[in-house]
Amino acid sequence: MTGFVVHPIGWVESPLRDRAAAPRQGDEGAPDAWLRFTDTAAPGLRDLTPGTEVLLLTWLDRADRTTLTVHPRGDLTRPATGVFSTRSPDRPNPIGLHRVTILAVDGTRVHVDALEALDGTPILDVKPILDPVADR
Repeated sequence: MTGFVVHPIGWVESPLRDRAAAPRQGDEGAPDAWLRFTDTAAPGLRDLTPGTEVLLLTWLDRADRTTLTVHPRGDLTRPATGVFSTRSPDRPNPIGLHRVTILAVDGTRVHVDALEALDGTPILDVKPILDPVADR
């Protein structure tokens, strides 16, 4: 296999529009955001409820896909590090991983807390955070 196609199931609606001004992690002052899903994805949302923590997977569409080494957090005083040892958005396959809590569900829109993704970022998937014992 030399490649595959991934289709977005929705997009992020966020006040964050400038990558340089966006927080690097959700717990660093990221705003709440809305996730707008396609009508096709709507049946998959039916059991999402406020208060639930989920993993949101996004496609960081403004990333530099040629990057393999970075200075962590853009700090040039830190040594260059292989990108797979960092949370840099710049990477060959720029998949964003965000742990968020659902605040509200309104049809095909889901309100979440502290999301550092930029407005218009494509959504790839939503996965529950499983309790190691109860949800096996």
